[in-house]
Amino acid sequence: QVQVVESGGGLVQAGGSLRLSCTASTSNFRNYNMGWFRQAPGKEREGVAYIGWFDSRSYYADSVKGRFTISRDNAKNTLYLDLNSLKSEDTAMYSCAVVNAVGAPGALANMRKILGAWGQGTLVTVSS
Repeated sequence: QVQVVESGGGLVQAGGSLRLSCTASTSNFRNYNMGWFRQAPGKEREGVAYIGWFDSRSYYADSVKGRFTISRDNAKNTLYLDLNSLKSEDTAMYSCAVVNAVGAPGALANMRKILGAWGQGTLVTVSS
């Protein structure tokens, strides 16, 4: 069973930056497609970024494209999400997960967690 622990969230002013981390308890991390999700108060969880296991191909939701960057360090079993130019609408609980393969940017809406339970998430609050 894969377990993930997210960290790095906090309170930041609009225009600021944060780096989120997600450490997975599995020796197969390098073989998994990984994704970041977020859930704002009163809204459904949405996928925001994806990175493939084979070539680290990445896709982003339109709302974060050009501002967020997903990356991975397989040696550390860790997934990252760099958040830049933050906006108040980025305020949400951010979570990571092992996900299905995503073949194109437009398919990010179909990204789903396929292994393990959700972690506790890490809260990002952007003040305007």
